[in-house]
Amino acid sequence: MERLDAKALHKFKSVSKQWKSTIQSPCFQKRQLFRRKQSGDPCVALVSSSYGGSYPNPDIEALRTLVVGSSVSLKIPTPWENKTYSVCTSSCDGLLFLYEGCDPNIVVNPTTRWHRRFPPCNYQLVTFEKRETRHKTIYLPGFGKDKISGTYKPVWLYNSLEIDLNNNAAATTTTTCEVFDFTTNAWRYVVPASHFLILDIQDPVYVDGSLHWFTAPHEGETKVLSFDLHTEAFQVIAKAPFHHDSNQHITMCNLDDRLCVAEKEESEQVIWSLCSDHKTWSKIYSIDLDITFDSFGIYPSHALIPLAVLEEDKLLFYDTGYSPLVIHDPKTKSYDLAYTSKASHAQAICYFPSLISIF
Repeated sequence: MERLDAKALHKFKSVSKQWKSTIQSPCFQKRQLFRRKQSGDPCVALVSSSYGGSYPNPDIEALRTLVVGSSVSLKIPTPWENKTYSVCTSSCDGLLFLYEGCDPNIVVNPTTRWHRRFPPCNYQLVTFEKRETRHKTIYLPGFGKDKISGTYKPVWLYNSLEIDLNNNAAATTTTTCEVFDFTTNAWRYVVPASHFLILDIQDPVYVDGSLHWFTAPHEGETKVLSFDLHTEAFQVIAKAPFHHDSNQHITMCNLDDRLCVAEKEESEQVIWSLCSDHKTWSKIYSIDLDITFDSFGIYPSHALIPLAVLEEDKLLFYDTGYSPLVIHDPKTKSYDLAYTSKASHAQAICYFPSLISIF
């Protein structure tokens, strides 16, 4: 049964009480997800961003899913069809974290359609009250799992003084960190938070039990800040061989459970991988953006977003401005257009279908 597809297993719960009990067992669900990760490529969720326009719009839907290699996407019915959400770029065990303004956040399993709403954090409430200045400084949330306890944790880290949290006791440090606890259904502060300023408008990346951010450049250096979701401690794990700027020329990502960074250098995009043992960076891909432009008529002004390493070492990535999914074969230097979203501002995120939910 562990070898079966998660969607089929979700239906098979109605076969008998014994099947239902087995399929709902956390141990069974973990083993099934482990086999799924080993058996093939991830799926891609397409989430219509709030930047995509207002409703009603027949070309924009809240959530769609796509099997890599297929030109057809499937609409996933949701209770929030009349509203768009942003999505945290790090999926975890088949779960996605959706958020928007000071509305309730949502963690959703697109395979089983299970979802759970939870309240906004203090950062969301404060920035909504000061929404006229939100375009100046924006901090995005992260989502991951404590590898020891198995607890899932949404996290919001932000530079405290830049959003005027002087009336908050947690804002006496350089940054403020809020973590959501699903058992108490409440946000709490992590004290002490990081003493390193982080860059705004960046998606924290989840890898191997930790979330990662770029620090604000200090004396010309860009570093990577790590937050261990078990110990809830911060540390700078590596000095980066590249310099972050405000033009979105670099972006962080998770490829094959490795922390990676894509850096755009004129017509070339290089992807760096961090060796977790030696804390050193090495180049693993080099992408010719001129070929991408000639093939598909797009030329990104910022770094393309790597989504996953597929079978045969092919790379799946997308462009946020045009929303196409492109597959790059580094051996043949060829490109294939995998899918183009109807929504001009759809966010793409890879996930492995699972049966997991949070209660």
